[in-house]
Amino acid sequence: MEKLQRMEQFEELKNTGKHIFMFSADWCPDCRFIDPFLPEVEADFPEFTFVYVDRDQFIDLCAALDVYGIPSFVAFNEGKETGRFVSKDRKTKEEIESFIKGL
Repeated sequence: MEKLQRMEQFEELKNTGKHIFMFSADWCPDCRFIDPFLPEVEADFPEFTFVYVDRDQFIDLCAALDVYGIPSFVAFNEGKETGRFVSKDRKTKEEIESFIKGL
């Protein structure tokens, strides 16, 4: 999974193609829970580029997108937000896949 490095990169990515931004943090136990199956989810949805966003590094972006719980997912297609799975709750592989299928 690509890791967001700078805000300009976020703007470039969200405005071109289909991207799912995963908001997470190293210290988050619910985020670590989904780590083992994320590569499989990525492989099952090759039409999307998945981008890891460190919540602590990009706190202003989180606030701008109303992402106050992690792990959370926000999808964009050509600059338009197409869906969000945002909450502080632990997420299962099935819930994440269902969210992506609904985009």
